[in-house]
Amino acid sequence: MSTPEIIVIGGGVSGLSCATELARAGRRVQVWTATAPQQTTSSVAAAFWYPYRVDPIERVGPWAAVGYERFASIANNLTLGPKVGVYMREAIELFTEPVPDPPWSRYVDMFRHATPEELPPGYRHGIVFEAPVIEMPVYLPWMVSELDRYGVEIVIRRVDSLAPALDLAPIVVNTTGLGARELVGDARVYPVRGQTVRLRRGALDRVLIDEHGPHGITYVIPRGSDVVLGGVAQDHVESLAEDPEQTVAIVQRCARVEPRLVGAEQLGVSVGLRPCRDEVRLDHEVHDGKLIVHNYGHGGSGVTLSWGCAEDVRQRVADHCG
Repeated sequence: MSTPEIIVIGGGVSGLSCATELARAGRRVQVWTATAPQQTTSSVAAAFWYPYRVDPIERVGPWAAVGYERFASIANNLTLGPKVGVYMREAIELFTEPVPDPPWSRYVDMFRHATPEELPPGYRHGIVFEAPVIEMPVYLPWMVSELDRYGVEIVIRRVDSLAPALDLAPIVVNTTGLGARELVGDARVYPVRGQTVRLRRGALDRVLIDEHGPHGITYVIPRGSDVVLGGVAQDHVESLAEDPEQTVAIVQRCARVEPRLVGAEQLGVSVGLRPCRDEVRLDHEVHDGKLIVHNYGHGGSGVTLSWGCAEDVRQRVADHCG
């Protein structure tokens, strides 16, 4: 391809979304990534639309709203949705006591309070809404094919500074997640280890989530042919090895809220590190006339915020270029 106008560093869902948004706007884009997109943290994300472990809410809300609209548009295209692994599912968030409606409730469809009959034993309150589920092993390859359609080259290249990219392009977008700790020296970025279990889905088609249980977050996320069970949230833990005790505990917790999981065939276990930060970093700086846009620290909401943050990045590039 011709010399890129923009280099996006990072090949996870944030980087691919930024590259797609910029390419659709007519920019010449190249993606640099240390590993193939299907090997990034994004590939093992449970990927249910839900703002989780991410701040500040006044910025997160609008970004999440954009993501909801984008994913819902894909899912509601009955030809495209299943092909790329995006589905709309009814979801119930469970609580042991009544709570105020979440600030993101105005962004979702079909929002209501659960009836007592819809609640598993031990729960007194629930909120019901319709939201996208994204099957990342299917969705990421589709994103790669979309970038290829727009002429965007994905280069497997590991860098330890922004300098090599700035030497080649006037605009660099940093979407390196945990890598930002070393790449730009951001000590506010830290890992939160997650572990999920995949079972055969059967007839399950409803998402269940309990973020506030005594043993950590619990969720049941039906995708295409499988259902993802979680979860684990271990701050500052970097091990990618399966913890067998956690696997057993996850299945047991999930079966308590969804008894139909009992006896379902186990398909696999995944472990990933959420790139958390006290708040998302989405800002820009200009050095010697060159634009650097930073977009990382999305915590457990990388997929949820991907398109909204990509729109923000595109606008910053447009404002800079005039």
